[in-house]
Amino acid sequence: MSLLPVFVKLEGRPVLVVGAGTVALDKIGSLLKAGARVRVVAPEAREEVRALAQDGTLEWVERGFAEADLDGFALVIAATDVPEVNALVYREAGKRGVLCNSVDDIPNCDFFFGSVVRRGDLQIAISTAGESPAYAQRLRKEIDARLATDAGEWLAGIGKLRREILATLPAGEDRKHLLHRLAQDGPAFDHPIPTANHAFGIDHTDSSGPKIGGHVFLVGAGPGDPDLLTVKATRLIHAADVILHDDLVPQAILDIASDAEIVNVGKRCGTKRITQDEINALIVEHARAGRVVVRLKCGDPLIFGRAAEEMDALREAGVRFEVVPGITSALAAAAAIPASLTDRRAASNVTFSTGHHAQSHNEAALPAIEDATRVVYMPGRDLTLLAAQWMADGLPADFPCVLVSRAAQPDQVVRHTTLGELHREEAMEAPSILLAGWALADAGQAEVKMNIAAAISA
Repeated sequence: MSLLPVFVKLEGRPVLVVGAGTVALDKIGSLLKAGARVRVVAPEAREEVRALAQDGTLEWVERGFAEADLDGFALVIAATDVPEVNALVYREAGKRGVLCNSVDDIPNCDFFFGSVVRRGDLQIAISTAGESPAYAQRLRKEIDARLATDAGEWLAGIGKLRREILATLPAGEDRKHLLHRLAQDGPAFDHPIPTANHAFGIDHTDSSGPKIGGHVFLVGAGPGDPDLLTVKATRLIHAADVILHDDLVPQAILDIASDAEIVNVGKRCGTKRITQDEINALIVEHARAGRVVVRLKCGDPLIFGRAAEEMDALREAGVRFEVVPGITSALAAAAAIPASLTDRRAASNVTFSTGHHAQSHNEAALPAIEDATRVVYMPGRDLTLLAAQWMADGLPADFPCVLVSRAAQPDQVVRHTTLGELHREEAMEAPSILLAGWALADAGQAEVKMNIAAAISA
């Protein structure tokens, strides 16, 4: 089948949709994004369609299809669950010269909806002429994962520069050559938004060496709640070819993946199934095979995640990579209490350390000041040494402490205590984190009041 791929301006133009069920709703959404004036003809409608009609976003004619409904339209979508109705719409549309798409019915289609990747004004549409929409969706996901997220901004910058060039330079080969030079930069991976430097040949981009193979994303999985993933992280996990994940990344997040190969490369409680050098080699190996690799790390990849070593390995191997930040567990733990780590009435500093470093006597690294909120990742199973060290540094016994296990997850546990009693606390299930500081004092008192109130009401 020979098709002409076109992009049609529908802003303000009338389009008819016959049907108001699930399939129709998807097409209605696409048409509304394009600015079309949509009329829906259907005896029944989904609640979403009813709501759109009620607020005036579209017009709903509450009855079955009639041939006269096609009058005045240049485009119609037949999306009912009755094949005979869809076929009738197609036949009558043909008589009137109206282009028709009968959803999932190749013989009764004049055109097909593509599977679209969007970055602002940049649109990449993929069509299989209706033969395999699933394959088109697969290609869309692959392109979506590989195409720079700022490609739309890049294109907007290129457009602005192009208009300036057309307004200032006379027509001719020099102007044509300059416009083509602008287009050579993208959009693809990691292209900066164009500036005048790009237009006139000044290049400040990284020239450290050639880039090879696929693309690696160092992605923060956040504290474990899939709802707390960034939009970009969710998209990349779904579209990845390979996911190399930490041991504590929960299954609910891994389930977002589509057809990816999923490999656990985590190290937990001191048990090393794989060394860091082996992880680095595995990332590079998959990237060199041309795959989209998501290295999925708990929390934020740049906070105690050995990302520096992995980035060094990728640079040395000449592999493209990008870091996608996530919500670090310190913030999730603070939200669980809830308390501000930087309450201006009590804390002017926040310090981050691991359990090992927090127990070491190093005042330059961790100053013994009371107006700092201390955050200790992986505090360990025995907090006796840490508590003793902090008290030796001059912190008082009533210094508020909060232990949080599995922050932001359904089985989250929060324990309030003090520095003097910290050594009595039992180990909590990983991942756990320790917060300490006067900024947490009110949160502890609030919990006590809530518990008392609950006991009285019971």
